[in-house]
Amino acid sequence: QERLVESGGGLVQPGGSLRLSCRASDLTLEYYTIAWFRQAPGQEREGLSCIGSSGDITYYGDSVRGKFTISRDSAKNTVYLQMDSLKPEDTAVYYCATDLTRRCATTGEAMRGRIAYWGQGAAVTVSS
Repeated sequence: QERLVESGGGLVQPGGSLRLSCRASDLTLEYYTIAWFRQAPGQEREGLSCIGSSGDITYYGDSVRGKFTISRDSAKNTVYLQMDSLKPEDTAVYYCATDLTRRCATTGEAMRGRIAYWGQGAAVTVSS
């Protein structure tokens, strides 16, 4: 049984927006860090953003800062990734994940190395 499940992926035109959701079946997400990653074909899995249990937010890399927004709705036990101004180079499979700690790592690489659970991924294609 998947502990984290992403939804909201799909096809979007350049300049468009999508909101991905990460839901948990048997984890209370507000107790743990939840991070978003993406992996494009032939590339390494890249850290995008992370939200800690206290609500502290970290963005990994300048490519998504100001364009992607992470948020959490504790009542719905859901973490979101709002993606705006999408470009074809944002095409990838997007994953949410947790390392079961309370604070985000300072770099995407460090965060990736600590992950305990990954979601199954949501495909995002940006194309006209």
